[in-house]
Amino acid sequence: MEAAQKNRRSPWQVPIGRLYRKMLGIPGYRFWMLLLGAPVNLIVLAVWLARRGSGGYAALRASVLEELRQSGWEKGLKEDFARQLAEKQRFFKQSANAKETEREVNRRAEERLQARADQITAERARTGGVARSDYAAAFESLIGNPFFAVLAAILGLPMAALMLLYSNAYSKYIFERLLMTLFVVVGVSALVFTILHLSPMNPAANILGETATAEQIDTFNRIYGLDRPYLAQLWDNIRGVLTLDLGKSFAGNEDVASTIMRKFPVTLTLASVSLALALLVALPIGILSAARRGSWLDYSFMFIALIGLSVPNFWQGLVFILGFSIKLGWLPATYTPGNLLSFIMPVVVLGTGLTAAVARMTRSSTLEVMNEDYILTAKAKGLGRSTVLMKHTVRNALIPIVTVVGLQFGGMLGGAAITEKVFNISGLGSYIVDKQFVPDIPAVMGGVVYTAIAISLVNVIIDVMYAFIDPRIRTKMKQY
Repeated sequence: MEAAQKNRRSPWQVPIGRLYRKMLGIPGYRFWMLLLGAPVNLIVLAVWLARRGSGGYAALRASVLEELRQSGWEKGLKEDFARQLAEKQRFFKQSANAKETEREVNRRAEERLQARADQITAERARTGGVARSDYAAAFESLIGNPFFAVLAAILGLPMAALMLLYSNAYSKYIFERLLMTLFVVVGVSALVFTILHLSPMNPAANILGETATAEQIDTFNRIYGLDRPYLAQLWDNIRGVLTLDLGKSFAGNEDVASTIMRKFPVTLTLASVSLALALLVALPIGILSAARRGSWLDYSFMFIALIGLSVPNFWQGLVFILGFSIKLGWLPATYTPGNLLSFIMPVVVLGTGLTAAVARMTRSSTLEVMNEDYILTAKAKGLGRSTVLMKHTVRNALIPIVTVVGLQFGGMLGGAAITEKVFNISGLGSYIVDKQFVPDIPAVMGGVVYTAIAISLVNVIIDVMYAFIDPRIRTKMKQY
């Protein structure tokens, strides 16, 4: 009977039904599944209510539940729970309340009884070929009908898209990380706006000057909504962030979004070139230092890396300007768009700290992997030293290195302000620094939000790279 029923099923019925049941079991996905597929779920609900209480599965569960009650298993549960609660009350020296104790014992026993009944019913239904009659089973039975499948795909297109995302481990992983990014951006926006709102500085007075009258200041505040309540301003800013409508800046009346889109590529290019230079230098140095641990090369490289970590960016930039620009005249002192020579010193200054951090982490992570048992096994098999180092050691040491690179690159996107100010680069970092002393709330909010988005996206890319580097992470992603 069960085999004949399976043969009549559509090829998509079982996998879609199983996926639907699984997603309904996750609270976050359950809400969006029911909301996005409301028309489809209403049809399923009507069918389920019509079938509920009828059929073999409901009768089977009722008989199992009655069997458990008559067997005395429930009575034993109540005795165990009552003894546990009494011991807990004695240990914490709590006064016992007979009615509350009885209510708690009955609640726990009923939950355990229902769960046990579900388990036994599912086992007997599986062996006896009895179909389930819960809400998810109603959906599975309906989705096998081609007409309902087409109707569900049309009416529940958003729900179908969500199920398609969830069905693939990689797309689900990326989707959840992007969703977390959205919450991060909203949280950062609320925090930054609150700090600026509580700031003692007065934007109207700072922009209009000391000679501004009280009437002019009131007019300024009314035009830009600064006289509205805190919650109203906060909601307007968060709504603007979500719609990418950041408004006009207080100083200059510029469109904040277009200004940031014009300045952010400069910062992104500076950080990306610095990152590429750092990786080209740091990775070989870190691997070579680990391979020749304790040699003069190891000590020399790590000493230079320590200096690179200790030197402040602003001091290094000023020294470079004095040496290579003023004294030697080799490179321009300030950045000029289109002049590649003017880009060399900012890239080197910004990449120095990253190079030192990645080199030290590469050495440390490689040395840690070198002591693992599988490396000794690879050597015992007769593999060459370079093969063991590059194929087995470095590959398994990449996770900490990728983590450091991601964190440092994200920090460079938001923290390149010092380098940009030293070399007069009109990037996002210097833009935020110039605007925060007003404080120009729309401009600062826009800069911080775009930086938060960039850092969050970098973290998403790093998380995805973990899965491609480590097969254990890929396995966990597929099991989740």
